[in-house]
Amino acid sequence: MIVPYKEKATSKREQVAEMFDNISPKYDLLNHVLSGGIDILWRKRAIRELRKALAPNAPKRILDIATGTGDFALEALALKPEKIVGMDISEGMLSVGREKMKKRGVDQIIEMRLGDSEGLPLPDNDFDAVIVAFGVRNFENLQKGLTDMHRVTRPGGVCVVLEFSNPRQFPFKQLYGFYSRTILPLIGRVVSKDSSAYTYLPESVQAFPDGSDFLRIYEAAGFTNTKCIPLTFGVASIYIGHKR
Repeated sequence: MIVPYKEKATSKREQVAEMFDNISPKYDLLNHVLSGGIDILWRKRAIRELRKALAPNAPKRILDIATGTGDFALEALALKPEKIVGMDISEGMLSVGREKMKKRGVDQIIEMRLGDSEGLPLPDNDFDAVIVAFGVRNFENLQKGLTDMHRVTRPGGVCVVLEFSNPRQFPFKQLYGFYSRTILPLIGRVVSKDSSAYTYLPESVQAFPDGSDFLRIYEAAGFTNTKCIPLTFGVASIYIGHKR
């Protein structure tokens, strides 16, 4: 199992929470710098795909898993929901996110809550849509986490996962491999002061079951009519799943 701090004996869940607590003050800056700002466009595309998947209905309640500082939750405001619950295991990330929501005047719509994606403290069939950006590869048990996401999605609802994937075409595969293994950890280490966090990122992406492999796990968790949409030469993918 890929973990951020290999020298520690704690669980992946505990290490991921510690890692995000450590980098939370610089997380938003690093996200946009390391992706060249394209992560913003990916989130916008994912919300457009969610709108299409739910049409003609509009979601009233949205759950954003692994919300971090709430960027994906903010993007989901475009769908005009009544309520968005952002959930994360890192109190550090949530603290940054709560301040962000207050500054933007949306803290009455977006609620930031501490919670584990593999044991969501939420009732069954509670949300019209469940979304997660760059979070599922951090799950300790991927299928367990996806199954719980399915549980809290209402029948007729949709789950949208945005996640990094591994480019497969020459020369982008080689260029991206060099960037992720060499440049990304260096910038991440200098800015965040956490030498492990941005080494963990490319390792976790490399180990993640992307594309058709992820769809098989998605379907085993209960989702139907699944679809994978590759983005930017396969650097990231959007996965869509429906609940009957």
